[in-house]
Amino acid sequence: MRDGVSASVVSVPQGAENLLDFLAQRMPGITRSEWAERLAQGLVLHEDGQTALATQACQPGQRLYYYRHLADEPVLPVQAKVLFEDAHLLVADKPHFMPVTPSGRYVQQSLLVQLKRQTGCADLVPLHRIDRETAGLVLLGKRLQDRDAYHALFRDKDIHKIYHAVAAAPQGLALPAVYTSRLVPGEPFFRTQEVPGQANSETRIRVLKTEGARALYQLEPITGKRHQLRVHMNALGLPIEGDQFYPTVLRGPDAPEDFSQPLQLLAQSVQFTDPHTGQARVFASQLALRF
Repeated sequence: MRDGVSASVVSVPQGAENLLDFLAQRMPGITRSEWAERLAQGLVLHEDGQTALATQACQPGQRLYYYRHLADEPVLPVQAKVLFEDAHLLVADKPHFMPVTPSGRYVQQSLLVQLKRQTGCADLVPLHRIDRETAGLVLLGKRLQDRDAYHALFRDKDIHKIYHAVAAAPQGLALPAVYTSRLVPGEPFFRTQEVPGQANSETRIRVLKTEGARALYQLEPITGKRHQLRVHMNALGLPIEGDQFYPTVLRGPDAPEDFSQPLQLLAQSVQFTDPHTGQARVFASQLALRF
């Protein structure tokens, strides 16, 4: 781990020549000159931790370790906050626009890299994901041997998650209600869509408060499909305020950010029994929506 970034690994196949040629051909998304710079800076390593050299001959089967880096990474206006930490678990409050793991234009600004850098814990790993556009609670495991037990909480539905969302007030809808549908990857690739067939997603929806034409909703995802809450609310004619993907794409994932219009969706609370300590855990986000 360097500056909070864990190394990525690539194996050398038969027929590769020197390291610079191999890396530039294998991962053309990074320019040859940038690979040369990374090699010169010691950001590519052999399995024994020794610095790789650009002119070294490739050995079939050897493993190379490199560190993801963005030259012009934007800085997010708000940072995450750690709400709880013990020997097994870390609970963070993630702001809007921050990805949980490095992706797209963000590496150092991602939640995971920030927390690895802050804690020095190289084994830190998210136990679940929330959308980059969504704010709120994220649970992270600190030890490799603990992960399966925490993952089982989500797999076996032994964890209770509550989200808050702001959308238009319901007009003629009978709430509270349970909404189910079949969700599959959509077009463009970053969207999810509903299709006919057996339901694979389920959300409990109720109104917490109404003010004029707007309402604050409580959403309880029973399943955890990608964009599930956003798609279900949109299907009810209640797209969440600030949603750039539903019902129509207003700004794609590579478009410049508009920090003044965050998605009004918050992972507000989580409740479970810790499988390692046996303690009842209840955590609540300290963030709030615009309502």
